[in-house]
Amino acid sequence: MTSVAMILTGSSVWTMKDGTPHPTGFWAEEFVKPHQTFTAAGFDVTVSTPLGRTPTADPLSFNLGYNNNDRSVVDSFKQYLDALRDRLENTTPIADLDPGALDVVFVVGGHGPMQDLAVDPDISALFNAILDDPSKILAAVCHGPASFLSAHRPDGTWLFRDRRLTGFSNEEETQATFAGNAPWLLEDRLRLAGADYVAKPAWAPHAVTDGNLVTGQQNYSAQVTADAVMNVIKG
Repeated sequence: MTSVAMILTGSSVWTMKDGTPHPTGFWAEEFVKPHQTFTAAGFDVTVSTPLGRTPTADPLSFNLGYNNNDRSVVDSFKQYLDALRDRLENTTPIADLDPGALDVVFVVGGHGPMQDLAVDPDISALFNAILDDPSKILAAVCHGPASFLSAHRPDGTWLFRDRRLTGFSNEEETQATFAGNAPWLLEDRLRLAGADYVAKPAWAPHAVTDGNLVTGQQNYSAQVTADAVMNVIKG
């Protein structure tokens, strides 16, 4: 059976440049749609967070404006998460994940990863083991690639140097009104670290596959990112 670890932020705040705490967490759609895709395929899915913390859904991810102004979509996300409450309240610490037992690691976005996954001490060894095995897949969507900034090889080289990938763009962060007070922007950091960053116009569904690395640009890319993972699994 294909084994998937879905990594979520354990942070419920994002500390802004002016020091104010912005309520955040993981983005509901970016967890729900891939989780539905993987479970429908019969995969064994583990939910993981830093130190086994209970993750919080970003309140903005239930905003009608981010869900095509469709209340039924928001309600369906809430119902799905509520059905998984026990699993979300009993997550596996990232440090306890065994890369040898995993086929896929999928990092969910939301602004929370900018707070904790970007500096998580347990991610590097996991990502090295997954990315260096061509039979395994590492995937992330939206702000999920902030977790990539934590991963380096033993010689200090950034693990994702020269890899083609995407993530939440500066244009999207600006339109979401956070760019001016953000401590740093994901697109900038990924480029500065050495990634071959690519993006489509703001809010267009977009996934990038580079070998066994799969990334999605923003919340509307959750499904296409999960689909891209499935395509890599199918060969």
